[in-house]
Amino acid sequence: MQNRLLLLGDEAIAQAALDAGISGAYAYPGTPSTEILEYIQRAPEAAERNIHREWSANEKTAMEEALGMSYAGRRALVSMKHVGLNVAADPFINSAITGANGGLVVVVADDPFMHSSQNEQDSRAYAKFAGIPVLEPADQQEAYDMVAHAFDLSEQMKLPVLFRITTRLAHSRADVVRVPPRAQNPIRIPEDDRQFVLLPANARMHYAELIEKQKELLEHAEQSPYNEFTPGTDRSIGIIATGLTRNYLEENYRDASCPYAVLTIRQYPVPPKLVAQLFDCCDEVLVVEEGYPFVEEMVRGLLPGPKPIHGRLDGWLPRTGELTPGDLACALQIERGKVRAVPGMVRPRPPQLCRGCPHIDSYNFLNEAVKDYDGYRVFSDIGCYTLGALPPHTAIHSCVDMGASVTMAKGAADAGIFPSLAVIGDSTFTHSGITGLLDAVHENSNVVILILDNGIVAMTGMQTSLATGRLEAICTGIGVAADHIRVVTPLKKHHEENIRILREEIEFNGVSVLISRRPCIHVKRKL
Repeated sequence: MQNRLLLLGDEAIAQAALDAGISGAYAYPGTPSTEILEYIQRAPEAAERNIHREWSANEKTAMEEALGMSYAGRRALVSMKHVGLNVAADPFINSAITGANGGLVVVVADDPFMHSSQNEQDSRAYAKFAGIPVLEPADQQEAYDMVAHAFDLSEQMKLPVLFRITTRLAHSRADVVRVPPRAQNPIRIPEDDRQFVLLPANARMHYAELIEKQKELLEHAEQSPYNEFTPGTDRSIGIIATGLTRNYLEENYRDASCPYAVLTIRQYPVPPKLVAQLFDCCDEVLVVEEGYPFVEEMVRGLLPGPKPIHGRLDGWLPRTGELTPGDLACALQIERGKVRAVPGMVRPRPPQLCRGCPHIDSYNFLNEAVKDYDGYRVFSDIGCYTLGALPPHTAIHSCVDMGASVTMAKGAADAGIFPSLAVIGDSTFTHSGITGLLDAVHENSNVVILILDNGIVAMTGMQTSLATGRLEAICTGIGVAADHIRVVTPLKKHHEENIRILREEIEFNGVSVLISRRPCIHVKRKL
């Protein structure tokens, strides 16, 4: 066993899960969480131990499959990006009421500044809503160490544990020292046959038990080695730093010790006794956290008296985006060296589709086919093809969430928009587009669904698409008429033919599916 490894934060979590004795890892690819399952898929020990490590159709199925692994008494890791937790919310919230049998750790990678996301949501809010503990590491070594703690805590409390990271930790590297791996759990069925049966009578009983566990979760947080209070010599300000924001504070005091009292929080619920201890030794409080003003809002309710509390809500720190050591320096009025200006020659370059991408030809024939229709609208969603919203294509009018292209096109058609078209990728279609198409078929909506089938999950790194070889059968099974499931090849030599076929389907009064199929330009390189 190699004891020291240079790992991304995502990879440190993956290696820790392997060393903690998982039997299954479940995920749907989404930046910045993708590398967790990819690392497990590549790991020799995962194959040797027969650990499940295939991609799931979406985050909801991943969460439910991991819950099934936990039901069997084995340890399971499920990972996703923050907006993926919206998709998995139903089983996630209910898993707090069923509880866990084998250890169940849910890793959610939040994306402050929306580097590759639609919003900046903070997954800690979901955990508070569910009533389960949260761990939030400060660095890669702590991420590795915390995973074993998370599985132990899950099995001790018989609850899932949310493991929250952010982009900066997920995609930066550091040395990580490993510990010897432990064996997988044996299969152990729950002693209570009704534990996972959430009929109202059972659910009410389990919910009452969950409420009772909150006191114990608070005790764990108060005593956790990941929540540390350090007294200071300057009473003017006390600082609460959560997760990796501890590093921003340390960077500002590399050459001297921080004079202020500091409470670092990396295990939740927020520990009220430690917060009160900080409050007693300072005149004001500054809360430093990535994401929402989650702790800042909570300590306003925890702390007695009129002492000011600062952070993202009152403008001491930026309300949006990722924090930086400079943001904290400004809040604390620390003098910093002159910041180097970005050279004038360095200019931002908007993202664009790869040269040779099949979506380029798809958008070219789409734009040509609809240009003579007044009032047409093209709805889309999440994937490489979302870049069709930008010049030179400017081909789509919406991007809200995974699968929303189909359902928004249907809703627009219901409102009288004609023609109403959806553009969706093959993987996104199997993720969450199928049910929208079922709605459209049920009502015989006047929509055209354009599925861009490049045979891979391209945007997140060439993962396997569950749609490959199945699209026509899925559409037929849902009830789309076979003669209105058309397959075209997006190449310049087929441009005129593709325009003709799309116009024919636009003129058809009902549901049409046009599959534009050509492999991603990078697929052959990967193979």
